[in-house]
Amino acid sequence: MFTAQPYKKLFTYWFALIIYDLTVEFCNQWIKSWKLKEQMTGAARSGKQNIVEGSDGMKTSLKIAIKLTNVAKMSLEELLADYEDFLRQSGLKQWSKNDPRVVEFRNKSSKLVRNLSNLRRLTQRALLPQDPERAANLLLTLAHQATFLLNRQVEALEEKHRKEGGYTEKLYRERKEYRGY
Repeated sequence: MFTAQPYKKLFTYWFALIIYDLTVEFCNQWIKSWKLKEQMTGAARSGKQNIVEGSDGMKTSLKIAIKLTNVAKMSLEELLADYEDFLRQSGLKQWSKNDPRVVEFRNKSSKLVRNLSNLRRLTQRALLPQDPERAANLLLTLAHQATFLLNRQVEALEEKHRKEGGYTEKLYRERKEYRGY
């Protein structure tokens, strides 16, 4: 019987997947520098992949899960700066978080990730706007949402570690119980 990977239950993973796919499309469409394309798509991929690795690493180490989840957040923060640079260098506006267009993006994106069971439908509905200002602001909005959620995820993992300890501590407790001490 097939069981889904644990990371596929995380909102952060789905945000990062959408960000990665749309960043590849964005870069192919509007970024001329090969080096910058590599940096931006690499940061987006790193955000997604570190969520995957952190989720898998949690089986044996909460410390690794915390570290990799934080690396995912840092990668998306790097990507945020690239989108801000793109807007500034292109003479385009970065919209405030209270701009009605950003509010609309936030509402749409939260609906996108709510149905986690159908990846195909999820990615088909995440379309990159054809206007570079709108596209960059959409990706900024998604990245801000993802980094906010990743920060909360790191905090939750840290709390779990405080309460339960790490893998080695768990094994030690189990061994003590087995031996009857």
